[in-house]
Order: sequence, then C-alpha cells, then structure tokens
Amino acid sequence: MKPRKKRDVLFAPGASYFKPRGIPMVYLDIVSLAIDEYEAIRLADLEGLKHDEAAKQMNISRPTFTRLLESAHKKMADAIVNGKAISISGGDYRILGKRMRCRKCGFFWNSEDIEGREEIIKCSQCDSTDIEDIAAKLNTETVDRPCRHRHGQDWGK
Repeated sequence: MKPRKKRDVLFAPGASYFKPRGIPMVYLDIVSLAIDEYEAIRLADLEGLKHDEAAKQMNISRPTFTRLLESAHKKMADAIVNGKAISISGGDYRILGKRMRCRKCGFFWNSEDIEGREEIIKCSQCDSTDIEDIAAKLNTETVDRPCRHRHGQDWGK
C-alpha cells in the first residue's frame, strides 16, 4: 500500500469546535472532522468549485476528493441530526496560507506570506500587535490529544 499524500489546505479553520447551543460539552458525543475534510467542504460547498478543480487545489485525485467530501458530509449530518459536537483537527494535510488571529479582540483574517517582512503586523479591527498565526500552531501539532474532560474518550485503554 502506498503512503498517503498530504492534502493541501489553503487556510487553517477559524474554530476547532462547534456544538449545539445550551448543552454542556460533558453531555455531548463528538464527531471528528479532519482538517482535509474541512477543506473539501470549504472548496466544494462554500466556494462552489467542481470536484476536479477542488481536487487540483488540494493536490489529490478527483475520486479521492469525492470520497473525502462524502465522508465530511456524513460526519456533519451525523452531528447535526443527532445533536453532537464537531471537532476539527487531525488528518494528512499541510497548510499553505496563513490564518491570523488577534489575541486581544479575537478577529480572524487570512494573510499573504509575511516571512521576511520587517513591518509589524497589526489587527485591522483594534490595532493590537498581539497576533498569532493559527496555521503555524496547527503545523506543529504532532499528536491528536483528547481534551481533559473525557468527552466520549476511552482513557483507561
């Protein structure tokens, strides 16, 4: 079996969890949506790209893209219909762009490559310079760690 190819993801997701309103996380089952599945949904459903165009952007074959999108749709439907939380993390991917977040006001934006620039990055909403690159954080994560609240995890095994 040949090794899986990393899928190209343009920007990191702005949020890593979604949950039904009014239900504490401790009572919810969690559906895990991989970051490459998130990107497939973004390209096909939000951007409206055809499967072959989206597959090229992710650097995968069209049949692989279609399987990825079908898996993502099934997981999202399960979460919505059965009232489950959605965790967006993991998968075989590499982030191509920069997704920035202001630590002061929480504003998100996508940025061009800023390496080598001498200028200071500022938030366009509040002028804060306390900025984090979410993509860099995602690219350095090596292990999917369960959260500390044991949401549906078998911790004893």
